[in-house]
Amino acid sequence: MGKKGVMSDKMKYELAHDLGFGEKVEDGDWGDVTTKEVGMMVREAIKRAEKSMAAEKGQVP
Repeated sequence: MGKKGVMSDKMKYELAHDLGFGEKVEDGDWGDVTTKEVGMMVREAIKRAEKSMAAEKGQVP
């Protein structure tokens, strides 16, 4: 049974590029991404999700 990811590959690459380390993963190898960079991705993904949910409710800050 395969493991289903929480975040799409498209979103992962977009976040990596937006956060400044996209060149590390352009070849599909995530092995050089640091724990700090992964943490940055998670925080940014949460931030974007919260912003999206607020926008859906009409509560954009």
